[in-house]
Amino acid sequence: MPFHLHFGEQDLLRCRFAVSPLWETQAAVRLLARPDGRGYHLPWLRRIQGAAEKIDLRPLWTLMPHGGHNPDFFCPPPQGPGVAFEEEIALVRATPPATAHDDIAATLASTPAGVDSSAGQALLADPARTVRQMADLLEQAWHALIEPEWPRMRALLEADVAYHSRRLAESGFGRLVQELSPRLGWQDATLTIAGMRGDHVRVLGGQGLVLMPSVFCWPDVVSGYEPPWQPAVIYPVRGIGSLWTQATDRTPDALARLLGRVRADVLCVLDEPAGTTALAQRLGLAPSSVSAHLSVLRDAGLLASRRYGHQVLYERTALGIALAGSHPGTP
Repeated sequence: MPFHLHFGEQDLLRCRFAVSPLWETQAAVRLLARPDGRGYHLPWLRRIQGAAEKIDLRPLWTLMPHGGHNPDFFCPPPQGPGVAFEEEIALVRATPPATAHDDIAATLASTPAGVDSSAGQALLADPARTVRQMADLLEQAWHALIEPEWPRMRALLEADVAYHSRRLAESGFGRLVQELSPRLGWQDATLTIAGMRGDHVRVLGGQGLVLMPSVFCWPDVVSGYEPPWQPAVIYPVRGIGSLWTQATDRTPDALARLLGRVRADVLCVLDEPAGTTALAQRLGLAPSSVSAHLSVLRDAGLLASRRYGHQVLYERTALGIALAGSHPGTP
């Protein structure tokens, strides 16, 4: 059944993009509980397997039903485009017990066994304690599962926001949302999300909408957040196929002989705009070394740079795209 989000004039003025490390953290925890979607993230799963086994994630999984309501207080919509995990988890810890109780009850009601389970009832009986427990587990999951990979993930997510912000300016909101996912439709000032469980209608009432790209929701679209939170639509990020790929896996030898191996790796890894820190982590190089190669490639007309928030993003020019894509074996 589809979800229907009805927009007014003020809602269109208050739509914004955001990136959330907390969202990715809880989505990663959810992925570990289910096999679907794991194929996109096998390199990451192999790297974090040992760390994940040291955390008892079962209390979180109790409140993560497959479909139905999931607790909104786990990851409130980020207040800005560059919010830090520490800011987000502080909001989780500040959740009023009454709000958490209602959220937990709605979640348990989404699964036939949830309401009657002893684990679920224990979480519902002491919502203040549950908030602390969930926040502690999410913080552990962040440090163990996501934080080591966050620079490259953030670069991909921010590149998606930069790309779709340009598309919004070029084509307008109605066309933009249909480009985010084939499950999204726009007609008569109503955003329709196909393939959801249940039939949900919401009038935004001037709150606007948060659009959030996500690594771990791929290929699904997620919509949520009941009042008092601002509604959001979480959609699959662009370029996920290259997220866990090493640069040397796709740098042609001919291009490496022409530019030098490291410089060719830098050019080939830029399928999406990225900053120096994320590239350095992906390539296993010092940021100073990557910065020097980026400068040479930019001066040669193969890359362009622009500022996004507090960092500078680099992307291929038309010449760089032609060069990186003109060799057999390069995607």
